[in-house]
Amino acid sequence: MNSFSPRHLNQAVQLLKDGDVVAFPTDTVYGVGVDPLQPEAVRRLYRIKGRPDDKPIAVLVGSIEDVERVAQTPSGAFSRLADRFWPGGLTLIVEARDLPPEITAGGNTVGVRMPNHALTLDLLGGFGGPIATTSANRSGENAATSAEEVAAQLGDRVNLIIDGGETITKVASTVLDLSVSPPQILRHGGISEESLMECL
Repeated sequence: MNSFSPRHLNQAVQLLKDGDVVAFPTDTVYGVGVDPLQPEAVRRLYRIKGRPDDKPIAVLVGSIEDVERVAQTPSGAFSRLADRFWPGGLTLIVEARDLPPEITAGGNTVGVRMPNHALTLDLLGGFGGPIATTSANRSGENAATSAEEVAAQLGDRVNLIIDGGETITKVASTVLDLSVSPPQILRHGGISEESLMECL
């Protein structure tokens, strides 16, 4: 477990590029991430968490350009929601583009989110693209909100745990599926249904 420093950021970026697994804080809960374009790294992420392989993994993005790397052309609804709630606790499910089936669990959609956390955004910027990320915990257990909780659940299964202090909200993101009409909330979280419906 390593407290945050520029050196650890550079180390994390290199590990991700090498296909390794890194845990880090976000604005919601701690995440554990890999390069989404390396299928073996994604499979390792499933194994580390004990995650069912029919559950897709979302990606964190640092810019709209990152979205365009993993998703089809965003809709007007996507743009309105991203303008209002990003960076923040809203994951938007959209049609995927050029992603390995390990990320999408064989489907044609992907969840994307821009986190409201400076360290995470620095990591995304340093990596130079999206990072496939899921909550840093064993499947079925409570999501970790501190580096100590990550270590207790995942231990040496990950290559690096960046200790950025406790997370900000400790509440998972709201997940909104924009691939169906009307859009459907798949998980309630930090962004209320009322706020989403107002925007839509």
